[in-house]
Amino acid sequence: MTDYESAKQRYAAIGVDTVRAIRILRDVPVSLHCWQGDDVRGFDTDPDKPLTGGIQTTGNYPGRARTPAELMADLDQVLALVPGKVKMNLHASYAIFAPGEPWVDRDKIGPAQFRPWVEFCKARGLGCDFNPTFFSHPKCDPLTLSSPNAETRRFWIEHGKACIRISNYLAEELGEPCIMNIWTGDGFKDIPGDRLGPRVRYKESIDEILSEPYDFNKVKPCIESKVFGIGVEAYTAGSAEFALSYAAMNKDKCIPLMDNGHYHPTEVVSDKIPALLAFFPEIALHVTRPIRWDSDHVVLFDDETKEIAREIVRCGGLDGRVKIALDYFDASINRIAAWTLGFRNLQKALLFALLQPASLRDLQDAGSFTELLVRQEELKTMPFGDVWDAYCAACGAPADGEWFAQVQTYEKTVLEARA
Repeated sequence: MTDYESAKQRYAAIGVDTVRAIRILRDVPVSLHCWQGDDVRGFDTDPDKPLTGGIQTTGNYPGRARTPAELMADLDQVLALVPGKVKMNLHASYAIFAPGEPWVDRDKIGPAQFRPWVEFCKARGLGCDFNPTFFSHPKCDPLTLSSPNAETRRFWIEHGKACIRISNYLAEELGEPCIMNIWTGDGFKDIPGDRLGPRVRYKESIDEILSEPYDFNKVKPCIESKVFGIGVEAYTAGSAEFALSYAAMNKDKCIPLMDNGHYHPTEVVSDKIPALLAFFPEIALHVTRPIRWDSDHVVLFDDETKEIAREIVRCGGLDGRVKIALDYFDASINRIAAWTLGFRNLQKALLFALLQPASLRDLQDAGSFTELLVRQEELKTMPFGDVWDAYCAACGAPADGEWFAQVQTYEKTVLEARA
């Protein structure tokens, strides 16, 4: 009997079908964020520009992707190392201008600048999500959609509308809905003299962006909140209350997005997922790992990631109600390894959640809290690793202990040459 067959029997004894769990997870799309590969630099402006809007990438590990070709090659290496269904996730700043094509600013970009990404995704069978880029640009004053300057707001509103059109193009070309996330770092470093005004302007700007025609079945605009960022420690216009209220008042044209790094340290997104699903047909997530603040560390197979995955599964979120994406960027370690490890860890958490027996809910409803606690603890030593290995094999991905050697080879043969 193989290790997996033994594990399969042990899970069956507690009412869990490992074959079913593996089958379900293989069809769950997870968005892989392009910005881990080049430290959120993008291609539409000076690649050596400073990051602004509360964005900060630390470290200078050799081998950062500097061109679209390098970034796509790195993504291909990651795709070869991760199991499951992958979607791409692009920021508008990753526009690609063909040789001889005139450069246009972010308010004028369109599908033409993302045709190379469509070709990339089509060749690999990937869907694609999208994000307007409201940061690291000369027209951040430093505010964008909440700026008191009407000309500044108009530029960024037009950028948002252009991104709606690009998202529609991605959805139609790739045959999958495009999740388009609206997030800005608008805020103030110190105590503001007016908290309401920027939020009213922010609301009106989003209203204008979402007035651009789109099919809500194809394009899913999201409103993402943030608690604070570097340089905006005292106040952010797009707070949790603002973003959630906006989405609640506009359910027919947008959904809320929670990033688990965008809350106070004692708040957990895992508890917020079922709260939102009690009211919203769909929600979206950016999964990261904050250390004391929104520091965007590589996702681990840790307690909160596992709890987020449990709530997604328990609430029926894998049927499309919960849109899952990764969002972190670490330049202090090998970027390919960071991408791969985080994606694999989120997949592990989802598989771990799928291997929880339905009887746990029954025990809670029956008030059998002692047995509930005992059963939850016993699950921690079930042979999960053997099921994980079987899942990787079913997806044609290397098992744990195998993939990192491929990253080291890629570093020696490709990344070191970039220096």
